[in-house]
Amino acid sequence: MDYFEGGKLKRVLNEGFEVKYNVNEECLRCLGSEGGDCLIDSIDKHVELCYHDDLTDASIASPTVLSSDDKTPWNWKKKLVIGVVSSVLGSFAVVNAIYIFYRHRKNKSFANSNVNSRSFASDFFSKDLERGSQNIGVQHFTYSELEEATNYFDPSKGLGKGGFGTVYFGKLHDGRSVAVKRLYMKNYKRVLEQFMNEVHILARLVHRNLVSLYGCTSRHSRVLILAYEYVSNGTVADHLNGNQAKHGKLSWHIRMNIAVETASALKYLHVSDIIHRDIKTNNILLDTHFHVKVADFGLSRLFPIDHSHVSTAPQGTPGYLDPEYYAHSHLTHKSDVYSFGVVMIELISSLPAVDMTRPRDDINLSTMAMNKIQNQALHELVDPSLGFDTDLKVNEMINAVAELAFRCLQISKDMRPRMDEVFKTLQDIQGAGANESQCEAANISNSHDDIVLCNYDPRPLSPDPNDVKYSTKC
Repeated sequence: MDYFEGGKLKRVLNEGFEVKYNVNEECLRCLGSEGGDCLIDSIDKHVELCYHDDLTDASIASPTVLSSDDKTPWNWKKKLVIGVVSSVLGSFAVVNAIYIFYRHRKNKSFANSNVNSRSFASDFFSKDLERGSQNIGVQHFTYSELEEATNYFDPSKGLGKGGFGTVYFGKLHDGRSVAVKRLYMKNYKRVLEQFMNEVHILARLVHRNLVSLYGCTSRHSRVLILAYEYVSNGTVADHLNGNQAKHGKLSWHIRMNIAVETASALKYLHVSDIIHRDIKTNNILLDTHFHVKVADFGLSRLFPIDHSHVSTAPQGTPGYLDPEYYAHSHLTHKSDVYSFGVVMIELISSLPAVDMTRPRDDINLSTMAMNKIQNQALHELVDPSLGFDTDLKVNEMINAVAELAFRCLQISKDMRPRMDEVFKTLQDIQGAGANESQCEAANISNSHDDIVLCNYDPRPLSPDPNDVKYSTKC
């Protein structure tokens, strides 16, 4: 069937083809005789008969053996044309039947492979979940265990709501504090896909700047629930422009470290062939020492090796969505780079990614930032509390980060840097600023203690891409 690959059959059918066959000379003479039809004797296959049906009494019509003397005039060319046309039509019918069969088989095969590629992970992990999740390294909780841990999903223990569920604070029997995400069940098929996706992604990765998955319920539970490590200090969005935002609370050096650690986590994901697809300040959690934990992998995708992109319907958050991905449905690693560019601008400005109260041209922070940077008006964008106008070193660092963010926010993905380059550049910027940094006292008030950062020393960051190892332990 190789001949029918690559559209060859379609070309043949469109352009036509030539059918060659041999006609016995005796048959030609028969066709030239009026009323003659060329037949083969069923008994003696080698004897050719010329059948005449032009007698007055059809019942006595009889065949005659062909001889070279049969030269009765007749329009034998007409019959020859009929024979040729019949042969061509017969050949065409056979070829067309083969083509239809082949296309049906190919389409069925493609559909099956498409379904299998989409559902393989879910089927595989569903079976593991039914066996207690031992093979994928996450604990299997019952619904009642997590219900009890959250005091029956007490609204007062709510930590936040997302597109796919509500998150509650909980306490397990072993004393661990957990963030319990109870998924909405309005669209079970889609919710199950998000549920299995998070289990699939988080069970195979271990990185200090990625939130850990402790366990989940069975997919047959009355409600699908995920249990993560509890990260107590809210999100970056909370501290920049949310309910924990306070003037001067997040110094530039803390923000710089948030950028570096987030880039470290994204570089690790990309080396692991995973695209997060929903990077935003609401999905970057902070612990009590303001170290990063990237969360929410419900939209994440495993990226096929040796593919330039994944064709998929655009999903993500307005204000962070890669415009090229939105326009062409081509998801790439550079889509995360674009989203992270928006995050860097938020760290510089303390402004939300989308604000409908801003002027029309400034509703999207990315558009606003690109205009300010291009017009050399960065000072109009920077949060005044960061010391941009008073601290030369901070000024240099913010300018460098803004330049990097500008590159990440290019419309064309080919103009954006790779995530490993972004990470390395941020490390260099941070290192240059750290050389002259002094002891910094940040009277950061939270629900427990005041935190003092002196000679702030970030923890070691992402491992070298060549040293990346997967783990199946939470």
